Amino acid sequence: MNVLTKIQNWGNRHHPKWLDYFRILLGLVLIWKGIAFASNLHAFTNMMKDAMLGVAVSISLLAHIIIVLHIIGGLLIAVGSHTRLFCLLNLPILIVAVFFVNLRANIFSPYAEFWVSVIVLIGLICFLIEGNGVLSVERDKKAVV
Repeated sequence: MNVLTKIQNWGNRHHPKWLDYFRILLGLVLIWKGIAFASNLHAFTNMMKDAMLGVAVSISLLAHIIIVLHIIGGLLIAVGSHTRLFCLLNLPILIVAVFFVNLRANIFSPYAEFWVSVIVLIGLICFLIEGNGVLSVERDKKAVV
C-alpha cells in the first residue's frame, strides 16, 4: 500500500491544468463509445460467437457490463469523481479491445478503431496514475470539508 500512496501523492502534486481538459475529453470519448457499443450490440454478439467465448462467458452480461462501465465511468471521469477507480475498471476492457479485437482488423485503414482505442488506453493509464486534477468535483468536495 505504501507504493500506491506514493503514486497517489505524486499524481496529486504534479498535475498540469491541460491534463484536466484531456481527462474531460477522455470521459466524453468513453461515453460516446459506450453509446455506440450499445447501439451496435448485435455486431459484438456475432463477434463473440465467432471467437468461441460463448461457452465461458455470458455474452449478454459481458456486453452490459462494458456498456455500463463505459457510460458511467466516462461520466465520472469527465467530471473528476472517482477517476482512478473507473480508470482501473475500464482498463481491462481497453486492453482486450486493443490487443485482441482491433489488432485483427486492418489497423492502417482510414477509419480504424485501433488508434482511438490506443489513445484511450494511454489516457486511462495516465489518469490512473495522475488522478483528478484541478478541475474536478472531488477537488471541490475536499475544499469544503
